[in-house]
Amino acid sequence: MTPVSPDFELRLARDEGDIRAAQRLRYEVFVEELGGDGALVDHDARLECDEYDPFYDHLLLRDRARGEAVVGVYRLMRDDKAAQLGRFYSEGEYDLTPLKTSGRKLLELGRSCLHPDYRGGMAMMNLWNGLADYVVEHGIEVLFGVASFHGTDIDTLKAPLSLLHHRHLAPKALRARALPAHFQTMDLLAEDQIDRPAAIRATPALIKAYLRLGGYVGEGAFVDHAFNTTDVFLILDTAVMSEKHRTMYMKGART
Repeated sequence: MTPVSPDFELRLARDEGDIRAAQRLRYEVFVEELGGDGALVDHDARLECDEYDPFYDHLLLRDRARGEAVVGVYRLMRDDKAAQLGRFYSEGEYDLTPLKTSGRKLLELGRSCLHPDYRGGMAMMNLWNGLADYVVEHGIEVLFGVASFHGTDIDTLKAPLSLLHHRHLAPKALRARALPAHFQTMDLLAEDQIDRPAAIRATPALIKAYLRLGGYVGEGAFVDHAFNTTDVFLILDTAVMSEKHRTMYMKGART
């Protein structure tokens, strides 16, 4: 159980041991809890890892009251780092041409997860405060990444996917699109056929959090059978966030 008063420490990974701690938490969440897998997942060592990990900054949330266990992680890649690698992770699922030709400073987010004991509390706010610090420090203008619905049965997801398509589609200037070979339309129901409260309940908390900040989605979903997820592309343009949303997001960020 979560201690009554967690003692959080938030920082970027400093060495291979830190990265492995992040990969262990990712294994617990993405593999054991959600049924995911991948070519480089190490089941013997219980590590969820891939070839992109060495190129990312890894934001770690530790609880010192729990023996400094890593209880939350975020994976961050700036566009200058992606240029060294030659691609962003999400380019395996989406055409990022609108973003990459926008002239804006980009940051890709991924592999965000919390230990189950820390969901619904202050842990996510601590992670977001650290992310806000990072955005300010590096002058980031557009944040993006894939976020997932659990499962690959599109029929069960047609209401929330359709709601995202009708209400939250990104402007064309930033609208990444699922790659043709794997494109799954999200325009599955007419807007007046959507049970909106039920669709909202079926939308994962992380996706709803970005939408509350003024985020958008790209066009089309990507069905990831290896990870047992249906992915959507999230985009957050800091220039068009309302002042209310900006204050909420940037609360705690150092300037």
